[in-house]
Amino acid sequence: MATVTTRDGVEIFYKDWGPKTAQPIMFHHGWPLSSDDWDTQMLFFLQHGYRVVAHDRRGHGRSAQVSEGHDMDHYAADAAAVVEHLDLRNVVHIGHSTGGGEATHYVAQHGQPQGRVAKLIIIGAVPPIMVKTAANLGGLPIDVFDGLRKALADNRSKFYVDLPSGPFYSFNRPGAQPIQAVINNWWRQGMMGGAKAHYDGIRAFSETDFTEDLKIITVPTLVMHGDDDQIVPIADSALLSAKLLKNSTLKVYEKFPHGMCTTHADVVNPDLLAFVKA
Repeated sequence: MATVTTRDGVEIFYKDWGPKTAQPIMFHHGWPLSSDDWDTQMLFFLQHGYRVVAHDRRGHGRSAQVSEGHDMDHYAADAAAVVEHLDLRNVVHIGHSTGGGEATHYVAQHGQPQGRVAKLIIIGAVPPIMVKTAANLGGLPIDVFDGLRKALADNRSKFYVDLPSGPFYSFNRPGAQPIQAVINNWWRQGMMGGAKAHYDGIRAFSETDFTEDLKIITVPTLVMHGDDDQIVPIADSALLSAKLLKNSTLKVYEKFPHGMCTTHADVVNPDLLAFVKA
């Protein structure tokens, strides 16, 4: 397996496919999944001549199941370790959900200052901040995230069946047809990772405030979100992020779920390509 060791000694697994001379696209996965969640997009861009890179977040997938460092500062630094190890330049970063937060923090704190970033795309992403605070009255109550922590601690395997079976892909909507293979693959990816990393990661994706990151990002950024996203409600995420970014394009997808990269890849992938090529 291809890995890089971070400054704090954590082994991060990554994939690096395609011509080394081609423009790189780096993918940042959602919680509690792995880089495998990007299979469809990676193969799509590979077929269009791009170099595609994706890593498993610390404590997730095939990366080391360490006890500490499950926060956005470490997540972004780990992404930077992969980028710098491969010496990637002119990179398009694509992040989904928690990975959208990670990609945002990476671009603002590492990639843009180093001049390595061409564009940013965030999909169903958690910025600016998910939890309800005095400054973010439209956010979700902390009780929502406490409930996620309890479900994970009580029976992680069952929780990782219930979430994709229901709101993640909007399979709980009237008339929806759940795809068992998609549910199974979500469960498989989740159970590959470590329980503590996933438990701590809930705080990282829900309580991190990305407002200042969004304000300093100047590279062209595409903000994509489904208006039926039951995991990251659009009103307090994409609509606010697009306003904070200096150079953003907002694209809203009617009735698309949180996991739209899987359920609607036939629509999402061409839109990603069009923005990358623009």
